[in-house]
Amino acid sequence: MEAAQSGSQHLVRQLTSMDAQFLALEDARNFSHISGLAILDPSTAPGGELVLADVQSMIEERLHLLPPFRWKLEEVPFGIDHPYWVDDPDFDIEFHVRELGLPAPGSEEQLAVQVERIISRPLDRARPLWEVYLVQGLSKGRAALLTKIHHSVVDGVSGAEIMGTIYDLEPTGRDIPPAEESTQGNPLPTSLELFRRGVFAAPGRVVTAVGNLPSTLPNLVEVPTIRSIPGVGLIGRVAERARRVVPFEGDGEVLDRPKIKAPRTVLNGPVSAHRRVSFGSLPLETVKLVKDAYGAKVNDVVVALSAGALREFLISQDDLPVEPLVAMIPISVRKEEEIGTYGNRISMMIVEIPTNEPDPVERLLRAHKSLLAAKERHGALPADLMTNANDFIPPAIFARAARAITSVGASTRFRPHFNVTLSNVPGPPIPLYIAGAELIANYPISVVADGIGLNITVLSYRDHLDFGIVGDRAIAPDLEPIMATLRADLKTLEKKAKAKIKADAKK
Repeated sequence: MEAAQSGSQHLVRQLTSMDAQFLALEDARNFSHISGLAILDPSTAPGGELVLADVQSMIEERLHLLPPFRWKLEEVPFGIDHPYWVDDPDFDIEFHVRELGLPAPGSEEQLAVQVERIISRPLDRARPLWEVYLVQGLSKGRAALLTKIHHSVVDGVSGAEIMGTIYDLEPTGRDIPPAEESTQGNPLPTSLELFRRGVFAAPGRVVTAVGNLPSTLPNLVEVPTIRSIPGVGLIGRVAERARRVVPFEGDGEVLDRPKIKAPRTVLNGPVSAHRRVSFGSLPLETVKLVKDAYGAKVNDVVVALSAGALREFLISQDDLPVEPLVAMIPISVRKEEEIGTYGNRISMMIVEIPTNEPDPVERLLRAHKSLLAAKERHGALPADLMTNANDFIPPAIFARAARAITSVGASTRFRPHFNVTLSNVPGPPIPLYIAGAELIANYPISVVADGIGLNITVLSYRDHLDFGIVGDRAIAPDLEPIMATLRADLKTLEKKAKAKIKADAKK
């Protein structure tokens, strides 16, 4: 389907099964929007302040460069096909961009409370699925910009594209190309037209799903959202044996998989409708010093620090398992020609993280080894594995199936699919500005759901790593100890790394 375009044209774009999955998983407790908390210095803006009208006008003048900001959901009658995005004919910038103020002194704790309240509310599906909140009254004269956008619209890479459109390299902004003038647009599709499309598309979906069976079935255990469902492992093993005997065209190698099983912890029950957040930054220079000293990568250090923080958190809950936790790490599989298409082009990597290792240096070495093995295993998988697995489920029962699969991960009768989500997204190393205000820090705040009650996402910006930690409120009254442990463990690793570098220099 064609992507929605600017102007008065009403072209439609159908959601993929992966996009639709993020909609299907939502209910009164589970929300699928991803958020970002930008801390801004308004002193660089014209007049030394940032007001609501500035943000609204900045976004409005760039709407033709941000097609997802005008997309509204259009369901197909009887759910016989996945929904469509259509341009919202009643788009209202004032609904989507709002303002609130913190009382004095405007502390980080007060800001966190407001963020928790806002992200604990679902987006309105009758409108384009995004919101922006300008938060005034932060200490030191700063402001914040909290964004919410539904995961069905963007993944990490396409979210970064939107960020690149909204932010500027100079406080004075930049010249925005005008929107292309369009001729008479197409009318919005009627429900009957969408129903017909779904009926005619059904045979093609079946043919495509059958064609993907040989490469998908042997690898089902590598799909994070279904890996712990009873019988999935058996299906994969049978399919592997069949593929060894009767190879299919296009088959890759048959993987020799280690048995990675997630232990059950307090992180893996059903979630409530309420969230807790914590955020903070770590110096990138220190992280690089540590990774160079031990021959690791920045992501290895992030995972090792996260493992240590989770270890201390679970010890405080008297719930640290003997087995290491299992993390799900999102990986982009977006091809160059798919840049600008938005939606989700992601895969997931399953990794054991060394939460059962008390020594920070050993944790780093084990994290490095575990990530190397996971990358090698993941590299042998089909790039479209997750989408192909979702495509097996008919759209008419897709929502029920998605919720049923999630409930298995949250059930105490079975092992969870995985324990925690970890994500490390590279960001710009240069200063950015929005409506003239300088971006000081950019904390990503992602998604938790039944069975996955904690998420740690990291975004690099300039000379620091910005951590956003979000969890279900029932897990802990406060997530700040996790951020405190991240800081403390990095200081420990820095001290040991400097000692190692000094000792190596003497050899």
